[in-house]
Amino acid sequence: MNRYNTSYPASASTVIVKQNALVRQVYAWMGAGLAVTAFMALVTLSSPLLLNAIIGNRMLFFGLMIGELALVFTLSGAINRLSASAATLIFLAYSALNGVTLSTVALVYTADSIASTFVITAGMFGAMSVFGYVTKRDLTSWGSFLFMGLIGVVIASVVNIFMQSSTVSWVLSGLGVIVFTGLTAYDTWKIKEMAAQGTEGRKPAILGALTLYLDFINLFLMLLRFTGNRR
Repeated sequence: MNRYNTSYPASASTVIVKQNALVRQVYAWMGAGLAVTAFMALVTLSSPLLLNAIIGNRMLFFGLMIGELALVFTLSGAINRLSASAATLIFLAYSALNGVTLSTVALVYTADSIASTFVITAGMFGAMSVFGYVTKRDLTSWGSFLFMGLIGVVIASVVNIFMQSSTVSWVLSGLGVIVFTGLTAYDTWKIKEMAAQGTEGRKPAILGALTLYLDFINLFLMLLRFTGNRR
């Protein structure tokens, strides 16, 4: 049963209208989240005091990371109990915190390689989103497969923190690109199916935006390990 709105559209044209409306809202909020992230990254990079505090204080950095995870879990797990305004605020707060922590990427990779990787990511993300939206196939089976792949990448990445193997890191980056490319198509398809079942409103749009935002950011970071030129 749909957890937001269980009313079903009366015709195919109504389904298409609802799908387009929800998808537009999702991508609008996702774009807003990415804009907030980029802005906060620039603010952090332009403030030596703030940047030094983040890179010089490991506890602060990990505290910010834990804060990001808490916001994601809160938004994902308590969406039904949150008001639309609260959900929006949490999403934007997460986007802002992510911009602060992602600013450290600019200290590792050159600006040109970051920009080129962003363009590549946008192209791949856009292509898979279009596929997920226009495909007539049922992508339900993709969900379980990609989720298992994601769990595997996360566990192996944690283990590699202690192993410090560049080969393992390279392989995990490749697997990560495959997983998040697939998740982009699957999550777009899932949003389309939610709309077809009558889901509408700002809260599901924010939740969908968070999902695709995470796909985009993680795909970007995985690709950066391949295409990025280190300083």
